Amino acid sequence: MKLSSLLERLEYTCLQGNVEQEIAAVVYDSRKVTPGCLFLCIRGAVVDGHKFAHEAAEKGATVLVVEESVNVPENVTVIQVADTRYAMAFISAAWFGYPAEKLKTIGITGTKGKTTTTYMVKSILENAGYKVGLIGTIEAIIGEKVIPAANTTPESYVIQEYFHEMVEAGCDCVVMEVSSQGLMLHRTQGFVFDFGIFTNIEPDHIGPNEHRDFEHYLSCKAMLLKQCRVGIVNRDDEHFDRIIEGHTCTLETYGFSPEADLRAADAKLVGGKGYLGISYHVKGLMDFPVEIDIPGKFSIYNSLTAIAICRHFQVSEENIIKALKVAKVKGRIEMVKVSDEFTLMIDYAHNAMALESLLTTLREYHPHRLVCLFGCGGNRSKLRRYEMGEVSGRLADLTIITSDNPRNEEPQAIIDDIKVGMAKTDGKYVEIPDRKEAIAYAIHHGEPGDIIILAGKGHEDYQEIKGKKYPMDERVLIADILAGR
Repeated sequence: MKLSSLLERLEYTCLQGNVEQEIAAVVYDSRKVTPGCLFLCIRGAVVDGHKFAHEAAEKGATVLVVEESVNVPENVTVIQVADTRYAMAFISAAWFGYPAEKLKTIGITGTKGKTTTTYMVKSILENAGYKVGLIGTIEAIIGEKVIPAANTTPESYVIQEYFHEMVEAGCDCVVMEVSSQGLMLHRTQGFVFDFGIFTNIEPDHIGPNEHRDFEHYLSCKAMLLKQCRVGIVNRDDEHFDRIIEGHTCTLETYGFSPEADLRAADAKLVGGKGYLGISYHVKGLMDFPVEIDIPGKFSIYNSLTAIAICRHFQVSEENIIKALKVAKVKGRIEMVKVSDEFTLMIDYAHNAMALESLLTTLREYHPHRLVCLFGCGGNRSKLRRYEMGEVSGRLADLTIITSDNPRNEEPQAIIDDIKVGMAKTDGKYVEIPDRKEAIAYAIHHGEPGDIIILAGKGHEDYQEIKGKKYPMDERVLIADILAGR
């Protein structure tokens, strides 16, 4: 492809060379430079790609895209832009033939609910006959191909590559999670989302290499409403007015608020043997009853978000009702049938805020006992351990403290930190460092009417110890325990 075609939607200055040459590849990692490629000098949190400009030229890169002038041979074309990350998004889109223009694109941002909502949208649209690609925290799904995720929102080049593969696989649309980091680093530039969804916002991801404060976090997330045609926003969020400030899209709202365009009413908890769910009535832009097999008020928000999106795809009420009844997300309040007497579920809650929200939700179902099994990751903040211990001690009837991903720490040291938080409460606990033994204890000591939650691992199918990942899927552990293995 000609360099001029790759740059056609960008403002740039050609510092040396010419823009009419052919490009063999687009590369942003200096280790992957090949002869005839275009190399983007990206400033990362740790490494600045400009330092590798000369090395890239020596390896055969014929074009460098930079933010500052670099000293390279005259036969190398140097293109200067204001921001190479921003430029990479547009160059990548052009390289893959602007695949987003051949798909309906749905981007979902927010502190909570992104993952569950993407799978609900996928379930509803596929039930209505669409072929749907997905990009998110757990995985990317392209037709029959499943790619485990490294980031919630991949680099712009990878997003465009996935979009291209989705078009090739015959997908009509794509639903993807859009993180604040992804927006801040321009990973979702180079195209305009058909639908941009804002689920909610609470303080999170604030710290070194993330966001300096809540204001910055909110402003990054709100960028989505300037990168989409139709914006769909939770009307109940206390920061609603700030979220929509400066939006450039057509705006729609959902929630419980009478001001919302699509509303949830008559919410009721639903429970049975080994089953928890919720029902409500959709009002406003649509009118029908919904029941879902996922507990809690946030499940109403997640499903209502999905309905607000799928309404634009002319999906029938019947298809929406049917699809929501069977929508499941691995590791997000995922119920695993082990007994008719009590309920057991797996959830990714791995910080105090998520654990408190989860346990508070499950308390509303008035269990005989609420049993919470969890551990904390090694080489992470001790504060998280104290806080999670305190939350579980306060809200659970029994806490089973075990191991998560100890990484380079001793599991017992992490457990001891969790107990510091537990000590601030009157909560009962047992400590069982081996996670399989801990799960076996929970199952074998389950009492009628209990709700048992295995928290922290969620969709993960490994345990990280001393720099190595060992296979460990809680679903497999449960099956082994039930089979007596």
